[in-house]
Amino acid sequence: MAAADNVRSAPRTYGNWRQPASAGIAGLGSLGTAIMMGGLLATIFSMMAGGIIGAVICLLVVGVILLLLMSKDKHNLSALQRLSTRIGWQRAKMAKHNIYRSGPLGRTAWGKFQIPGLAAASQLSEFKDSYGRPFALLFYPSTRHFTVVINAEPDGASLVDEEQIDIWVAHWGQWLASLGHEPGIVAASVTVESAPDTGIRLRREVNHNIQQGSPAIAQAMLAEVVQSYPEGSALVSARVALTFKGTDRNGKRRKEDDMGRELASRLPALTQSLNATGAGAARPVTAQELCETIRIAYDPASAVLIDEARSQGMAPELQWTDVGPAGTQAFWDKYRHDSAWSVTWQMTQAPRGEVFSSVLSQLVGPHNDIDRKRVTLLYRPLDAATAARMVEADKRNATFRATTSDRPTARTIAEARAADRTAQEEARGAGLVNFGMVVTGTVMTAEQIPDMIAAIDNLGATARVLLRPAYGSQDSAFVAALPLGVVLQSHLAVPAGLREAL
Repeated sequence: MAAADNVRSAPRTYGNWRQPASAGIAGLGSLGTAIMMGGLLATIFSMMAGGIIGAVICLLVVGVILLLLMSKDKHNLSALQRLSTRIGWQRAKMAKHNIYRSGPLGRTAWGKFQIPGLAAASQLSEFKDSYGRPFALLFYPSTRHFTVVINAEPDGASLVDEEQIDIWVAHWGQWLASLGHEPGIVAASVTVESAPDTGIRLRREVNHNIQQGSPAIAQAMLAEVVQSYPEGSALVSARVALTFKGTDRNGKRRKEDDMGRELASRLPALTQSLNATGAGAARPVTAQELCETIRIAYDPASAVLIDEARSQGMAPELQWTDVGPAGTQAFWDKYRHDSAWSVTWQMTQAPRGEVFSSVLSQLVGPHNDIDRKRVTLLYRPLDAATAARMVEADKRNATFRATTSDRPTARTIAEARAADRTAQEEARGAGLVNFGMVVTGTVMTAEQIPDMIAAIDNLGATARVLLRPAYGSQDSAFVAALPLGVVLQSHLAVPAGLREAL
């Protein structure tokens, strides 16, 4: 018995992420296969109508389109997708849609410091939940979505047993799976932000608790701690945004007050269930806190001013129409906003194989070459009916790709096996969630951008994820990384189904 007790179990690993792909010939996808078949028919008709010259011209045009679809880079983006992105960027640049000026001297007619881009039309209100806690409620009129933000205080994994970490991960998986049964939920996101600590909160805490009659050596020690401790230290915060649709089952639009009352009764259960995931004491974010968060994100230099005002007991009363930047300019590969520069990356490939629970620890942690960093995980929970239909379709497509070739590759066979395992797990009751990742790095000067890019590339390699800069859409990707609950699929110019078919 003693020998058996000393045997340590192997560390728990995670994996088997699937990226659904449509079935097609030669990796073209369903839309590419349809273009190829239609091109062959068009070539035959051209030969019948215009002879061999017309058929050759038609065949060349179809061949160029298929070549653009088949040539893909390491991020699985075809040449046609990259070309369309470049054309869209040039059109936006010629129309000066990449430049934003707000405020009384800006180009906007209302003279406010409104948030630019996807969240420009958002509206903020505040309600109280069943526990009497105020919470912010965001409303997006264009998509009829409502978002609530929850503040988490993660305990961290330092000096924590591996068994406890496994329990946290298991509860987190259950919490994500339970979102598929949550009425009306559209998406969820988790934003982990690391920023330099100004030290003002520590000074305020020490000054409020120090005793006048305490020994001089104790006061001197505390004064030295207040001066030296904030140097090089970082503040890590985590926020969870939940987005709900603003329509009922019959498609009828719901008013803001109705959604506020409904979410007020549901928030206590959502925050309480987060406690078991290692998120700590979860509580709703108030309207004032959300305004300060977005204001600091666009203008990091204002963080010191806001902390100074709070230390003096005079919290700045910010309105939602005043938290945006005074000016921004989006470039092809970077984003200029007020007092800082930012670059945003998007995950194009999840970690291959099996990974440990700490795979993202270095990516979400602070870094000396990055002033502020946000890592946002985007989730789209699926209900049971949609999940069953999706895994079966993915299994059929993977099997089709593996059986249509006389000599299938090892990767194709592995994808077919992984799709089969996913279908079996879903049949046993497991939940299905679509997920993605957006990483934003912010520095105060343009000279720091090369060091920040090199740091993010190294951190992405340690996390075993493939990151690609959001070329041509840095401003939209910056908003997506904020804890605002923006659902990117609802704002795409090209429908998501068409993009997946390509």
